[in-house]
Amino acid sequence: MTGLEPWALGYAFAAVFAGAFVRGYTGFGSSLIWVASLTLVLPPAAVVPVILMLEVAASLHLLPRVWRDVQWRTLRPLLLGAWAATPFGLYLLARLPTASMQAAISVVVLAAAILLWRGYALRRTPGPVATFATGVLSGALNGSTSVGGPPVILFFFASPAGAAVGRASIIAYFLGTDAVGAAMAAVGGLLGWDALIRFAWFLPAMLLGASLGNRRFLKADAATFRRAALVVLMVLALAGLVRAVQ
Repeated sequence: MTGLEPWALGYAFAAVFAGAFVRGYTGFGSSLIWVASLTLVLPPAAVVPVILMLEVAASLHLLPRVWRDVQWRTLRPLLLGAWAATPFGLYLLARLPTASMQAAISVVVLAAAILLWRGYALRRTPGPVATFATGVLSGALNGSTSVGGPPVILFFFASPAGAAVGRASIIAYFLGTDAVGAAMAAVGGLLGWDALIRFAWFLPAMLLGASLGNRRFLKADAATFRRAALVVLMVLALAGLVRAVQ
């Protein structure tokens, strides 16, 4: 029913579990892991709708556990900016070379992650205007390259809010953006029965991975978590750069 041979199905389960574990631990990173791994055994058109549903389910699964840590006053302008700018990103998608944009984004994200690794941090949380602008940048990048997460991830990791608040807010942010993306995919007829069946098959592996990743976060100290999350971010930036230059 999944359209996969038994060996490929086992591989897909392992890939979904691995991406979900990273998502449960850091609050981000699952999409690129799932795209890179699942497209080896399924066509991209079949993978993207499933990933959208898995992302929404992962956020819904994790959000109740982090609800009280979410920085809602910061999250609101971020989401408003992202929602407002996504159509502009789609406009850019039709007019600018995607590979060049993705390469530039990856270089900037990699450089910023290295700065954060070396100890750079903001003295205070940015105000509403800067926060809204970050959301606008994220939305524009999401619409034009499907890589809208890094600006928000860097925003929270550079802020003095702390690891738990940053991770919780990132989880809530992705729920707000992924739910809209899934709704648009449904309206566009991309969430057919095949996608729903694959989602149902992969859901247990995702829930298990996200739960174990979240448990690992609860046992980690803030410094260890920060280093691990920045490593994930740097790896994602390098992967995006490689994909852009191919």
